[in-house]
This record gives sequence, structure tokens and C-alpha cells, in this order.
Amino acid sequence: MTLIKTTILACAALTLACSAQAAIDVNGIKFEDLAKVGGKELKLNGAGMRTKLVIKVYAAGLYLPEKKTAVADILKMDGPRRVTLVMARDIASEDLGKAFMDGINENLDKAEKAKIVNQILKFGEMFAAVDDIKKGDVLHMDWIPGTGTVCELNGKRIGDTVSDVNFYNAVLRIWLGDKPVDRSLKPALLGDAR
Repeated sequence: MTLIKTTILACAALTLACSAQAAIDVNGIKFEDLAKVGGKELKLNGAGMRTKLVIKVYAAGLYLPEKKTAVADILKMDGPRRVTLVMARDIASEDLGKAFMDGINENLDKAEKAKIVNQILKFGEMFAAVDDIKKGDVLHMDWIPGTGTVCELNGKRIGDTVSDVNFYNAVLRIWLGDKPVDRSLKPALLGDAR
């Protein structure tokens, strides 16, 4: 009887350990519960799939120092933040770059854009310098206080660091703004669609 109880307890402990590390599964793409950015541990706030018409484009995950459901709270956070995109299909880098530029333009007014126009141009240049993006590729866009916006594609840094937090918030508004690129993805990133 003791052996059976020990085995049951061990299985339960293993299940708990696995579920603590297990993450959100978005159409077969897994997002871990935790990510380390700028030496700090971030929590997965939410994740979902970006679709265009019926085509799956990428899965996105938002990592924050603490979970938030209000966009205003996310935009004024002091600590590091991360958006992770995992491609669900091959896409030309210029198409992804154009989609990002469209998302920024849709969610900023002229005065906001004027303040970060040089950073927006650098962001566009980053995509121009990247070869086509393949299914399964992972793009991290991190905000690191004291450093700026840092982007990595498959673990390799791409583009220049952009030091203005207003630029990073403009990037976040692609998905979290008043005119998000995907209306079903926004609540998922805010943790509402779990």
C-alpha cells in the first residue's frame, strides 16, 4: 500500500511540475509561462493566433513583469516586456514589415508618429535586411529599460536598438491599440481568451 501511495504522489508531483512549466498551446505552438528579458523573469500575459481571412499567419505571446488586462497599464509599465511571434507559415520579410508599419500607422496619430518617425524608419529597415521568414521562425521584440527595443530572429539580433519607450509602445499597439491588426488576438494577449 505504501508503494502505491508513493507512486501516486510521485505521479501527482510530476504532473504539477509539468503543468507549472507547460504553457499555453496556440494551434500546436507552445508559449512557456516564463521568459527572461533584461535579467528579469517575465510572465506570459496571454497568447493567441494572428489570422488573415482564414490563414494562420503567426502565434503571438505577450510577456510582462506582472499580468495586466488593461492596455493603459501595459503601456506605462516600467520593467522589461516581450512580444514573441512564432510564424505559422512562410512570409516575405517585406510583407511582415509592411504589415507592422500599417499596424503602427493605424494606431498612432500624426503627432505621435512625428515624435518617433526615425525609429519607425529603422524598424522598417530591419525587415528589409532580413531574408524571407519561414514557418517556425521565432521573432522576439523586447523592451529592456536602459537599453531600448531589441529584436531577435531565431536567437540572432537583428536591426538597431531603439532607445525610446514610445517606439516600443507604438509596436505594442499593433496588437493592443484601438485598431488592432487582429481583433481576436488582442483579448488573447490581454489574457481574456484563455
